[in-house]
Amino acid sequence: MSKNIRTEAVDHLFEAILCLKDKEECYTFFEDVCTINELLSLSQRFEVAKMLMDKRTYLDISEKTGASTATISRVNRSLNYGNDGYDMVFKRMEEKKEQNRSLDQKDE
Repeated sequence: MSKNIRTEAVDHLFEAILCLKDKEECYTFFEDVCTINELLSLSQRFEVAKMLMDKRTYLDISEKTGASTATISRVNRSLNYGNDGYDMVFKRMEEKKEQNRSLDQKDE
């Protein structure tokens, strides 16, 4: 049976995260909230997801990230059967990158 993550405490955490203004504030907050290993695990899963989206092999992903095949499989399951959270974020990151490129070209 899965636990319900939609709780008041999780709402408060997400509200706090949404208050962060830049990468430096993220470092400040997450270094207080998470252990180093928790933060590295989250970032590893995110890197695994990016590599899976790029159609990289499990072996390549494991060698580059140090992730176990179990972790890679879990992330892959989220990509295929999850709530499309990774897709949403990757799409927004790509849109932001395109906007920045356009701004850079205008400045030239």
